[in-house]
Amino acid sequence: MRGRPRISVPLSPTVRGALCALGASLMMALMGGAVRMASTEIPNEMVVFLRNAFGLLALWPWIQRVGLSGLATDQWSGHLLRSLTGLSAMYGFFYAIARLDLAQAVLLNFSAPLYIAPIAWLWLGEAITGRLMLSALIGFAGVALILKPGTAPFSTDAAIGAFSGLLAAIAMVSLRSMAPSEPPVRAVVYFSAIGTVVSAVPLVWAWETPAPVTLLIMGAAGIFATLGQILLTTGYLLAPAARVGPYTYSTVIFATLIGWVFWHEVPDRMSTAGALLVCLAGILAVARPKAPQIEYPAT
Repeated sequence: MRGRPRISVPLSPTVRGALCALGASLMMALMGGAVRMASTEIPNEMVVFLRNAFGLLALWPWIQRVGLSGLATDQWSGHLLRSLTGLSAMYGFFYAIARLDLAQAVLLNFSAPLYIAPIAWLWLGEAITGRLMLSALIGFAGVALILKPGTAPFSTDAAIGAFSGLLAAIAMVSLRSMAPSEPPVRAVVYFSAIGTVVSAVPLVWAWETPAPVTLLIMGAAGIFATLGQILLTTGYLLAPAARVGPYTYSTVIFATLIGWVFWHEVPDRMSTAGALLVCLAGILAVARPKAPQIEYPAT
């Protein structure tokens, strides 16, 4: 007896980009947890350098496979802008992780999607529709419920974490400006390479020999970060930044779960309601007509 024929329904570029963003969000939340553990043992300069160095090491098999020809690019200015803004965002993000609750630090950094739509509109000319505006407002409301503004005094630590979100948004949109010529892994290689070189400079005055356990934790952070970068880069090359960006809000949910498991941080009702609004914002952002697919070289 023959089985029923399988019906294959191809996913649109927008849906595939959203799935990549969700996977990236989980990896970034895991990285945040690892960074918080390591930050109790070594300074921020060391954490940033080791994250980049281990991330580059994780990419070495791909670099060997493609060789120098596979790394050739004519987007040097784009890679440099993306790397420097992304590295600056990383310094601010890791600084906040070491001083704030994990979920709060992640929220401040991943407020980036709130800035993506206007930046993509000014820079790339991507349209801002009513649905995108509504999804951004709902996402912002969800973040506000989790952060509960006004319940605690202003802090420099929180301001640095929030500014890292703006820098991250610029880095994210810069990825879109390099499509369709750059494959995802190549973009991540340049980010990791430039980040490793630049973040090595502060080690002249900030070097501390890490314990073996700390090195293992940062090795895991580097792997999580590299996987997250590849998935996120793929997502932004598949679909417009303003459509993919809202899905990075899910990092907040994953970080909340990690904070609960490892540091007994229990979200209250307002935080739970905020997480639900974040999910709703992502659904609204993707429930749109199909976008034209972007073709880029295979990795």
